[in-house]
Amino acid sequence: MKSKFVFLITVVFGVYLILYFLLQVLSVNTVLSMIGQNSDENTQRAIEKQFRLHLPAWKRLAIHLNDLSPISIYSQEIESDWYNQDIKLSGWNFLTVYNTGLWLKFPYLGRSFQNQELVSHLVWTRSKTTFILAFISIVLASFLGIILGILASTNYQKWPDQLILVFSSIGVSIPSFFIAIILSMTLGYYLSDFTGLSFKGSLVEYDDIGNAFFSWRNLILPVLALSLRPLAIITQLTRNSMLDTLKEDYIRTALAKGLSMKTVVWKHGLVNALNPVVSSIAGWFGSLLAGAYFIEIIFDMKGLGSLSVNALMKFDIPVVLGASLFIALLFVSISFLLDMVYRWLDPRMRSS
Repeated sequence: MKSKFVFLITVVFGVYLILYFLLQVLSVNTVLSMIGQNSDENTQRAIEKQFRLHLPAWKRLAIHLNDLSPISIYSQEIESDWYNQDIKLSGWNFLTVYNTGLWLKFPYLGRSFQNQELVSHLVWTRSKTTFILAFISIVLASFLGIILGILASTNYQKWPDQLILVFSSIGVSIPSFFIAIILSMTLGYYLSDFTGLSFKGSLVEYDDIGNAFFSWRNLILPVLALSLRPLAIITQLTRNSMLDTLKEDYIRTALAKGLSMKTVVWKHGLVNALNPVVSSIAGWFGSLLAGAYFIEIIFDMKGLGSLSVNALMKFDIPVVLGASLFIALLFVSISFLLDMVYRWLDPRMRSS
């Protein structure tokens, strides 16, 4: 388990390095994109110094890694006032030697180049929409997928099995963003008077007097669009896994003892068939967190998708890195939890 944890941390670090150097190559006109083409040279130099853009790329990388580390080293004379204040608010200086302090703190992601807002606040605020959308989508896809997979396997080569296979094959072949466009135009635009749904909208809306309220209705179409492909794959995977499990000797023995097919399927077959299904669900949940970006843009939802795309278009490196690092951490956390679930489902893994 320790080696798995070290491997996952290494993956996050590798993702961060690749993204950092790619963004450094792309962001040659960062300052001009922030303050405009007609700004004077003194203003450009001041902005470069404020965000440390005048430093070499390797030195900025060292500063970023120091900011991300839970134990960091900082000089008592920090260049920027807001940078100094951010570090003081995010941690505790527990040791000072020769004007250099050791700090125990939360990872510091910096501030946005565009509005100088804390990246951690932006990412955390926007991630709620993305997480809610991905979580509800994977729960819906998992529940329906397992039910349909069991129904197909217990009616092998009969009409329910054939019908479920046809629809699942269609669901696998259609991209989520195409489904989102179709649902948005049909149910959210042309038929909106009948469905009561909108082709775009945020989870948090405001009434006429400015009071905020949570709009669950705006989740219906994005969830349908995002959950269709994992639903189709989980259905096929559950069906195939259940078919293999139902051929085992202990299943035939249980049926020979007089147990009903329903009891055998739910109490004996399903538990042993769930391992590959759980793996697929965990992997798809991580993919939905990233795939929700396109769905959020189509339905104009204020999540990590719109935040990252807008930041990338404006060369806002701290925001892009912060959002990408957050998604990478979620991926590795899901993978780590998946190993724990495997050990719970399969006693052979616990013994090994």
